[in-house]
Amino acid sequence: MDASVTPVTPVTSATIPAARPRGEPVHAPSATLEPFWVRAILIGVALVFLTLFLFVPLVAVFVEAFRKGWQAYVAAIVEPDAVSAIKLTLITAAIAVPLNLVFGVAAAWAIAKFEFRGKNILLTLIDLPFSVSPVISGLIYVLLFGAQGWLGPWLQEHDIKILFAVPGIVLATIFVTFPFVARELIPLMQAQGSEEEEAALVLGASGWKTFWHVTLPNIKWGLLYGVILCNARAMGEFGAVSVVSGHIRGQTNTIPLQVEILYNEYNFAAAFAVASLLALLALVTLVLKTFIEWRLRDEGAEPVQEQ
Repeated sequence: MDASVTPVTPVTSATIPAARPRGEPVHAPSATLEPFWVRAILIGVALVFLTLFLFVPLVAVFVEAFRKGWQAYVAAIVEPDAVSAIKLTLITAAIAVPLNLVFGVAAAWAIAKFEFRGKNILLTLIDLPFSVSPVISGLIYVLLFGAQGWLGPWLQEHDIKILFAVPGIVLATIFVTFPFVARELIPLMQAQGSEEEEAALVLGASGWKTFWHVTLPNIKWGLLYGVILCNARAMGEFGAVSVVSGHIRGQTNTIPLQVEILYNEYNFAAAFAVASLLALLALVTLVLKTFIEWRLRDEGAEPVQEQ
């Protein structure tokens, strides 16, 4: 019986597709690519937008700050009211950021590693400062701790001052900044899962030791990312702090409030000099943020952007 035999083509180097060199980009089909002129227009519009609304204002701050010379700039920075505003801003951030760090880690640990009733409610409460105006949050503290508020008479009887003092400023700052650390860590912990922690517990590690030696090393860059964003917002917060501070010069003014007062008094050089401190903070934050985003991408985790 005759049988037809299909010839087999021998496998040689000529029949094997050439491997793509390492690092060479994968070319998308031409149907998914925009024409060159469309890409050029989009890039040009983006550059014009960034120049007009980011670079020009940033440069203008430093130009105006040094308009009257270096001596006038230093004099505006070392002026007693400015020094008091800088100290109060640093004190507020030094209190608010560590507290939010502890809360953020605890909340992220609970939400990402455990299932419990009220989990969605906790997530909603964490996101609340993103949806509430800072001015409204400041008014809430006025309703609570003001002279005519719910706790105002009791506080006056016991000579406890919260509004128009450092405690009120710290409380308002904590409220508007507490989502940053938690919201950065929650998706990161959820993506990592709990297998490593479970393995550590099976091997006899305590919960505290598991956190320090397993969980914390895995979330360190995400934690630092959230802390940087939290610190930048704490030092630059205006709305909530403006409501609860009372604008007492030399006592309850933070850097943003001091800038507003100087600008309203037409002392533009001093206002821009103090504002340049916040601009420098923004630049440092941007550099650190970019570095940490690179480390997070290198470790396979995407940072969560501020809402």
